[in-house]
Amino acid sequence: MNQALDVVTFGEAMLLLVTDRPGPIEDAEVLHKRTAGAETNVAIGLARLGFKVGWASRLGTDSMGRYLLKAMQREGIDCSHVVCDAAQRTGFQFKGRVTDGSDPPVEYHRKGSAASQMTVGDIDVPWLQSARHLHATGVFAAISDTCREAALAAMTLMRDAGRTVSFDPNLRPTLWATPELMRESINRMAAHAHWVLPGLEEGRFLTGEQTPEGIARFYRERGAELVVVKLGSDGAYFDGAVGDETASGYAPSFPVDKVIDTVGAGDGFAVGIVSALLEGLPMAQAVRRAAWIGARAVQVLGDTEGLPTRALLAEAGM
Repeated sequence: MNQALDVVTFGEAMLLLVTDRPGPIEDAEVLHKRTAGAETNVAIGLARLGFKVGWASRLGTDSMGRYLLKAMQREGIDCSHVVCDAAQRTGFQFKGRVTDGSDPPVEYHRKGSAASQMTVGDIDVPWLQSARHLHATGVFAAISDTCREAALAAMTLMRDAGRTVSFDPNLRPTLWATPELMRESINRMAAHAHWVLPGLEEGRFLTGEQTPEGIARFYRERGAELVVVKLGSDGAYFDGAVGDETASGYAPSFPVDKVIDTVGAGDGFAVGIVSALLEGLPMAQAVRRAAWIGARAVQVLGDTEGLPTRALLAEAGM
């Protein structure tokens, strides 16, 4: 009998090597090890808040894969459905450091990675449906055709079983063959989600709408219960009908004294939305929590250092 989980996610974890100083990556002498991956960032954030989280993926048996598996296990995440394959290699990336709040330079080495070999056959349906929620992103779907099929199958299985599904488009244009394929695939996945979390520019590209209200309307008309459009320093717009509550409006951002690294902010935002809604909190409170965690995420070097514990969340009144 599978132990019931709160949340399951599928996705690639990569070893992240962050430079010790600003400037070109090639000039760095010292690199700091971290974990990276949109889905794993969310998994870590939810686990730190006390949720029972399961992560399904593939890793190599190389030192990078062993490091990532241990890191996820230390967070208390169920890794029983992570396949470690000696014939495959683990993906990794380099990330530069910036001091002006801009997006840091990133160099990926993930083509043909172990995670990109995942298929629909990697879905253990009883394990998946032991969870009450699935979080999906457009990144896993982008790394290979078989991963895209697996991502959509998992979302369909969960929605058909009456579980909730959240989806962050998390566009990675360089991973897709064409912009048209990216748009069609992402919107198809979004139609299988209850909670859709696009950024403003993502939403404009995906829907052709220019306003947060228009983007939200586009996805609500296609089956989403809640759409939250991330507006960066301007906060977020939300529109939805979750449970007995129907609401829409704008939520402010939280001030940040100094932006260190913008990577991972959207994943932190997703942690806030998913955690709050699974706790039954009102939508406005969920968006407020999401904005607070997102603000924490941009003030640290790696992808997950800013993700709070339950104690820190309570201390902040979130």
